Amino acid sequence: MADLRISQLHKYYGTVHAVKGIDLEIPAGEFTVLVGQSGCGKSTLLRTIAGLEDADSGRIEIGGQPVTDLPPRDRDIAMVFQNYALYPYMTVYDNVAFGLKARKTPRDQIDGKIRKAAAMLGIEHLLERYPRQLSGGQLQRVAIGRAIVRSARLYLFDEPLSNLDAQLREEMRGEIKRLHHELGKTMIYVTHDQIEAMTMADRIVLLRDGRIEQQGSPLDLYERPATRYVAGFLGSPGMNFIEATLVAIGDGLAVRLTDGAQLALPTRRATALAAHRDRKLIVGIRPEHLSRAASDPRPGLARIDATIDLVQPTGARTYATFSLGGTAVVAELHAHDVSQPGERIPIDVNMNRAVLIDPTTDAVLSAS
Repeated sequence: MADLRISQLHKYYGTVHAVKGIDLEIPAGEFTVLVGQSGCGKSTLLRTIAGLEDADSGRIEIGGQPVTDLPPRDRDIAMVFQNYALYPYMTVYDNVAFGLKARKTPRDQIDGKIRKAAAMLGIEHLLERYPRQLSGGQLQRVAIGRAIVRSARLYLFDEPLSNLDAQLREEMRGEIKRLHHELGKTMIYVTHDQIEAMTMADRIVLLRDGRIEQQGSPLDLYERPATRYVAGFLGSPGMNFIEATLVAIGDGLAVRLTDGAQLALPTRRATALAAHRDRKLIVGIRPEHLSRAASDPRPGLARIDATIDLVQPTGARTYATFSLGGTAVVAELHAHDVSQPGERIPIDVNMNRAVLIDPTTDAVLSAS
């Protein structure tokens, strides 16, 4: 187990600047997820940490040791790839043993390490099979087993679940998280799937265009996004964004939507935003912060009447689409709050949780 420090890391592919001066510190034993859209630089960053790509400038340290110029075999890392990278002519046992044999691990230790890893992953009964005889989930377990027998300082995962179906991905997310708790190793996991990032990470590092947009615990990024990009990336269904103007209303402030509706801000937030009065802004509201109105109004909730355009039941919850400020928004309601399109129902908008964004910079003005 070791910490990782990256300082001013740059990586180019010809004229393409893939990684742009990244600074990142990952404490020993942490499960960090690098997440972002395709092309944001997350896999390039991971491969540069592994030594599979050369850094053009910057510094990488693992456990306090500079490794920027070391080849992969000397960095003491283990990596799990998207395509499993198993040898088809070797049994599962020999695939898992391959790295140990390459490092000249004593023969009497190899068998014990393999069987311990196989027991942790539930693949003891597969050790004599060949990759062609395994399912996708079993192949991924073998690839993970080959990595964890190494007792490496750092474990890297490059979108390992992207080839699996939805149910198996959910199962394997739990398996990898459980392994992290059992092993206590430093793990860095790359994915484009924000659900994987939210459910697995101790810390999320959200990348955009080769830079870190924001990093922190999953709830930090979800509840306190720094930019519109972060607010929109996390959450399913995604955050609703509505054009508005911040206006005075009585002794306080409200956001006035383009259709004239006004949503009053709680006093505490209005005081903090007084300097922004009369400015245009974007209001971000998550679907779970739009609810069917209770009988008595509660502080911080702004009430509107909504005509439902689309109903999407999911079981315990129902997604209802309606127009707010001339924008189609989605509310996450209880299963029986609405039954069919055309219904007109009262909706409470939780303005305590609304995210207010400067449209010129995309920076969040206030998320608290």
